[in-house]
Amino acid sequence: MFDKILIANRGEIACRVIKTAKKMGIKTVAVYSDADKHALHVQMADEAVNIGPPPSNQSYIVIDKIMDAVRQTGAQAVHPGYGFLSENSKFAQALHAEGVAFIGPPVGAIEAMGDKITSKKLAAEAGVSTVPGYMGIIEDADEAVRISNEIGYPVMIKASAGGGGKGMRIAWNDVETREGFQASKNEAASSFGDDRIFIEKFVTQPRHIEIQVLCDKHGNGLWINERECSIQRRNQKVVEEAPSPFLDAATRKAMGEQAVALAQAVDYCSAGTVEFIVDGDKNFYFLEMNTRLQVEHPVSELITGIDLVEQMIRVANDEKLAIKQSDIGINGWAIESRLYAEDPYRGFLPSTGRLTRYRPPEEIVTSDDIVRNDTGVYEGGEISMFYDPMIAKLCTWGKDRASAIENMRNALDAFEVEGIGHNLPFLSAVMDHPRFISGDITTAFIEEEYPNGFEGVELAYEDLERIAAASAAMYRVAEIRRTRVSGRMDNHERTVGSDWVVQIGEHDFPVSIEADKRGSTVSINDKNIRLESTWAPGDSLAVIDMDHGGPLTLKVGKVPGGFRIRNRGADMKVYVRHPRAAELSKHMLEKLPPDTSKLLLCPMPGLIVKVEVEVGDEVQEGQSLCTVEAMKMENILRAERKGTVSKVLAKPGDSLAVDEVIMEFE
Repeated sequence: MFDKILIANRGEIACRVIKTAKKMGIKTVAVYSDADKHALHVQMADEAVNIGPPPSNQSYIVIDKIMDAVRQTGAQAVHPGYGFLSENSKFAQALHAEGVAFIGPPVGAIEAMGDKITSKKLAAEAGVSTVPGYMGIIEDADEAVRISNEIGYPVMIKASAGGGGKGMRIAWNDVETREGFQASKNEAASSFGDDRIFIEKFVTQPRHIEIQVLCDKHGNGLWINERECSIQRRNQKVVEEAPSPFLDAATRKAMGEQAVALAQAVDYCSAGTVEFIVDGDKNFYFLEMNTRLQVEHPVSELITGIDLVEQMIRVANDEKLAIKQSDIGINGWAIESRLYAEDPYRGFLPSTGRLTRYRPPEEIVTSDDIVRNDTGVYEGGEISMFYDPMIAKLCTWGKDRASAIENMRNALDAFEVEGIGHNLPFLSAVMDHPRFISGDITTAFIEEEYPNGFEGVELAYEDLERIAAASAAMYRVAEIRRTRVSGRMDNHERTVGSDWVVQIGEHDFPVSIEADKRGSTVSINDKNIRLESTWAPGDSLAVIDMDHGGPLTLKVGKVPGGFRIRNRGADMKVYVRHPRAAELSKHMLEKLPPDTSKLLLCPMPGLIVKVEVEVGDEVQEGQSLCTVEAMKMENILRAERKGTVSKVLAKPGDSLAVDEVIMEFE
């Protein structure tokens, strides 16, 4: 077995590989850019080597710099993680020439299957059903438009060397094809150092289901069940689960056997994933093969008990697979939610900054429940604009799908993140969505269910009632603290009142509280709700045992006269007032936000790549105004209405903060 492994990656996947290597008694080497000097993966590794400036094309995807780190440290093998150099055959060749093991497939398999164009041709030659498309290299936007018209709209523009949603665009007409072609080329060049583009038919209403495969160097190949990855936005997976709620045993077996046959046709070894789109009749079509570890691999591990990273290391060490196909079953259900540094209320645009608070839920492993959090950050760390915005992968397991979903709901409620925008509210909303609960999902789920973007969650009246009862009990505890500090009480039980009105939005909940040493009984709407909690003023998380509806977990912040409460994707201000104060509050005027209708604001911290209009230009609704790059993704900002440009305050190359003015209109 290897003595030392270098991980040619960063963030949570580097930390994930380090954990397994340590378990196997293998020393680890981290590489890091200047921006990652204090990153978690650097702290976890036995050694660390600086490889250059923050941009990945000057550090993490520069083969020579990784090779220098290998030589400096004497690493015997390299695990590439995913993204960056994980599917770069030149990198695998460089390692082979140096006598260093690549913990991944052989060069031939990477070239055959890692390249989207080549893999589709091979799949077609092997008789695998593939999506219609043009597999040749597309030279320019004019050719892209011509090909798109031949295929028929809508089409998918994809980077040949792509992955993780980078370099992908859906186009519904010629204008979007031109814009998407150039944006995809730019993203592909920036993320992978390869700007080749191909185009295929975009199949509407599909499910995205993938098969995990594992092959050794001795001719053995296994399929390790499937993962449902249909909850996506911008072609980026957000929620994954294993197994799929859609497949039956016969379809699963057929997909698995086909995936292994395709892998073995190119002498594949190591872990890999064959991706399919599946229609409503369970017809499946080869999409692509990822010749690497997938982001969502933990859900496969949780339902099988197989450590895929360990298997990759053993295969790279020329070991035979110690497991057979008959050993692989499906134990329970697993779900993964990807926590991103992005603002769901601003169209999921990237967010950067410092994690002023980062408290994941406790990781647990029992016979009934598992909570696992794969992460690469820590409280006080910084989310950089240079890399992928994923913060963590929160995974839960249960004996069945309903249990896994409930475990995820509770884990999301307990996950505390402050300092940046994040998608925790959206993830909670998905877990409670009727379509997700029923398993009736497609890759169009987000755009169909949130056509105007995510605008938060409105909780049911019964949920608000429970929150009102909990807030009243917490407010009473806070009032006792305040009266003690002020010296206004000798006997606080007599000083602090028992009758209050809890106001949540348009709802008023008159309550009466009776407290004892163990907790409180809150009378609300002719109910008596018993609450017990160890919450104290200043705690940001309240876990409350209730005899109505079960335990309740709330994220708690202070606002004048009450709390900011977050629960199950809802973010609300909860006021607890004396009855007279509540009555008078109805007459208070609401403060209106400033008018920004004549301004184009930068929706995220980013770099201005292109400005397409000048002062005096008349613009039409939907017209492209400028392009902002953030976290390796190009975002085109468009006019919301017809108008005339009066000022342009930013130019290409400018770095802007969120809400900084780019241009003004008359």
